[in-house]
Amino acid sequence: MNRTTVVSVFVVLTGLAAVVQSADCPRFRGPAGDGVFSDTGLLRTWPAGGPKLAWTAQGLGQGYSSATVVRGTIYVTGMDDQKQGCLFAFALDGSPKWKTPYGPELEKRGPAVAGTRGTPTVDGDQVFLVTGFGKLVTFDALKGQALRTIDLPERFRAKQAQFGFAESVLVDGQKAICTPGGADASLVALDRGTGEVLWQTKGLSQPTGCCSARLIDHNGRRLVLTMLAQGVVAVDAGTGQVVWQHDFPHRAGVQPNPPLYREGMTYISAGMGTGGAMLSLTQGAAPQWTDKTLDCQMQGTVLLDGCIYGTAQSGNRGLVCLEWKTGKVMWNAPAVGMGVVTAADGMLYVYAQNGTMYLVKPDPAAFTPVGQFTVSAGTNEHWAHPTIANGRLYLRHGDVLLAYEVKG
Repeated sequence: MNRTTVVSVFVVLTGLAAVVQSADCPRFRGPAGDGVFSDTGLLRTWPAGGPKLAWTAQGLGQGYSSATVVRGTIYVTGMDDQKQGCLFAFALDGSPKWKTPYGPELEKRGPAVAGTRGTPTVDGDQVFLVTGFGKLVTFDALKGQALRTIDLPERFRAKQAQFGFAESVLVDGQKAICTPGGADASLVALDRGTGEVLWQTKGLSQPTGCCSARLIDHNGRRLVLTMLAQGVVAVDAGTGQVVWQHDFPHRAGVQPNPPLYREGMTYISAGMGTGGAMLSLTQGAAPQWTDKTLDCQMQGTVLLDGCIYGTAQSGNRGLVCLEWKTGKVMWNAPAVGMGVVTAADGMLYVYAQNGTMYLVKPDPAAFTPVGQFTVSAGTNEHWAHPTIANGRLYLRHGDVLLAYEVKG
């Protein structure tokens, strides 16, 4: 081949590698933490019985954390019979790479089942994980070696969360951002290499809400946006300064749904009759509308084409569609019941708590399912949030991780 041909082939191959890389999922609920995954070219409908099952990995133990997928490796956690948490790494064909124990995990607390909760976050050559007891563990992403453990409740004078800590770490450059909920330390940023405190939220001592924080860009300012036990807060990502907060109390103090954000507006939601609200960041988090129909407890919401989709905890309302601008209920589908809602390539992926996985075409006019199947393998509750990466749908059901082919 001549030089021009070689360069052209290199550019094409580099482009293909970039496409595969962009379809990875390094953290909980997609790259931006908003429930939308970056994968494209996926099936628009599913055949009867659902997409092809590529493989099943058993032996994870107890837990309902999700999988993350980065550079050909799948990371997921589980708790063994000795109540020890383990970080697992699998190849894309489902074969095991390594398994690293990292210490005790939670037994059953209230309605929460025993096992692992926080989804591992992968950034560069490291994996970050917050255990159910609030310990921040850092691993070598390639070898699985545990590099560092920091006891967040002890260090920041925080109480153990009522149902256990359940967040996924937010990594921002050199900062690993967590929500221990301690005195003057609702949120903290630690140096990912040394564990040194880079900032903490002075004057804010609200307990954790078990929410995975996300980064947004509002009016040119990078903010950390998350739910705490009694409301939503925005913190300057560089300094930890509290920019604003809005009370949105939940009677159990459990608010795991990451807020949605679009053009100066943020939508927050919680269950147990709390409902949801739209806030204007440009007006100091002033409420624009509220709603009690979409009473989403821990299943997450997504924004697609001007509508919010999620499932309701109360009132047997099932999957709900709200208009973003007004909060108007466009429709609801009671048959779906409660379940996790995510999205990829312009389609909704709804994992119901009865074990049914739905593919739904987003449509403000009506509930439009275009495929479904039942997850029969696995143990305990169908609570883990699905992951879509590189043409595959990954479903965690207790002791089992299942991989389905969804590439178009």
